[in-house]
Amino acid sequence: MGNHEPTTITKRTLTEGLPQPAGPYSHVATVGDLVITAGFGPQDPVTGEIPESVAAQTDAVLRNVATALGAVGADLDDVLKATVHLADVHRDFAEFNAAYAAHFEAPYPVRTTVGSVLPGILVEIDVVARRGGALR
Repeated sequence: MGNHEPTTITKRTLTEGLPQPAGPYSHVATVGDLVITAGFGPQDPVTGEIPESVAAQTDAVLRNVATALGAVGADLDDVLKATVHLADVHRDFAEFNAAYAAHFEAPYPVRTTVGSVLPGILVEIDVVARRGGALR
């Protein structure tokens, strides 16, 4: 086994312009150029309102993700992987998928989409990104 220095998280951030976390966690963490976000829902950061449709919720979630990424010098173009939770995969996948695709260009980030219990919301997304151009 080689000698490895322990990985140090260089920054954990609570970001203005995002909904307050529902628990004891940060919005985003960075290690070097690696960026990891918390899971974001569709809550408007100012009003707390939640859109009704899965497409509108997907757009709101990805705006929240983009805000978190922007706080540490990254954007949606830097996303390597997205993990998506849908409250009803069978009913909502096609509508979600179309809304999601509007925020990314090919080659798309790697993605996992699963069904989850999401009280009061239809979509939650977290991402892993690399500052400086994951896909460029």
